[in-house]
Amino acid sequence: MADTSFLSQQKRCMQSRVIDVRAADDRRDVIHRAVQALAEGEVVAFPTETVYGLAVSALNPAAVERLRHVKGRPETQPFALAIGSSEEVQDYVPNPAPLMTRLARRCWPGPITMVMPCDHPDSVVGRFHPKVRQAIAPTGFVGLRIPAHDLICESMQFLPGPLALTSANLSGSPDAIYGKEVIEALGDRVGLVLDEGKCRYGQPSTVIKVEGNRTTILRVGVVSEGVLSRLSSFIVLFVCTGNTCRSPMAEALMQKHLADRLGCPPDQLDQHGVIVASAGLSAYPGGRAASEAVSTLAEKGLDLMAHVSQPMSDRLVEHADLILTMTNGHRDAILARWPTARDRVATLSVSGQDIADPIGGSEEIYRQCAQQIEAEIKARVRDLDLDHLLPGSS
Repeated sequence: MADTSFLSQQKRCMQSRVIDVRAADDRRDVIHRAVQALAEGEVVAFPTETVYGLAVSALNPAAVERLRHVKGRPETQPFALAIGSSEEVQDYVPNPAPLMTRLARRCWPGPITMVMPCDHPDSVVGRFHPKVRQAIAPTGFVGLRIPAHDLICESMQFLPGPLALTSANLSGSPDAIYGKEVIEALGDRVGLVLDEGKCRYGQPSTVIKVEGNRTTILRVGVVSEGVLSRLSSFIVLFVCTGNTCRSPMAEALMQKHLADRLGCPPDQLDQHGVIVASAGLSAYPGGRAASEAVSTLAEKGLDLMAHVSQPMSDRLVEHADLILTMTNGHRDAILARWPTARDRVATLSVSGQDIADPIGGSEEIYRQCAQQIEAEIKARVRDLDLDHLLPGSS
């Protein structure tokens, strides 16, 4: 006797186009076919790093309505939008709070959906078709995400706008983590299914609401509350050449003065949403602080014995909210390699004065260097609007 469930699945496969991505000779052809389907208003099932998702062009109100029908979702439950880059946040939330841009920069592409207010008169949401606005932002908030998967991200490069995105299952049913589960559950409801087997995480994205400098977890997913808390932190990064003298001293002194302002011990700064670090443009990984730097800060009651040097990296630059360099040359070198960080990089000295390298000098030279660094740090800490910059939660 024939396996009726298998025959049913085969019938559904014939009625909806299915591409086995793993067997495709050229992923570019897969992306081309997905773009064509989206442009024609079809519902496309994409693999993502979390679970399979259903997507349509958010510029096509008929396609968005079709997506709601396929999903079986009530109008009170909005769809998220998949966007192309973190810089697009400002299109949806003009003048976003620092926490919004910080999380977008650190978390995307990745398994976090951010729900943010989009009622500003300059928000691009106001230019969507009324039916689309109702589907994505019925309460004045819009959910944004950039999935960490090349098929959907590269497809979006060929489309003029964002995608309305939801999980590839019937409303109330388990998430699909295999392509075959999408086919079995939705069959001919979907115009195109890109089957790539099992999704990496097999869990939905974490959904958070971000208002000002506060976050609220709406749905726990791949990213835990603890990880989210660290991702929300305000990070200050000091940069010199070797990360053994000036920047380690600046790191310790900044921790002290920020802790004094916040009324907490330096080792509890992270609990207040602040992380201070240092790095060197030519640093050797694992190096220790210069003995003169250690003794100089010991005179101030600060311990550099545990310092371990690290070189500058893409990740450090990406995560840092404020990068303070010892010299103009350090700043220029960072901007030459990471030009997109321009708004977050400055010399430690507010006036732009270089802080000379004390390496090879006497302990008195180190003391003078530390004094210069501390004077600049006091000015920086005094000028920081911590109420605006530091994260809260609810």
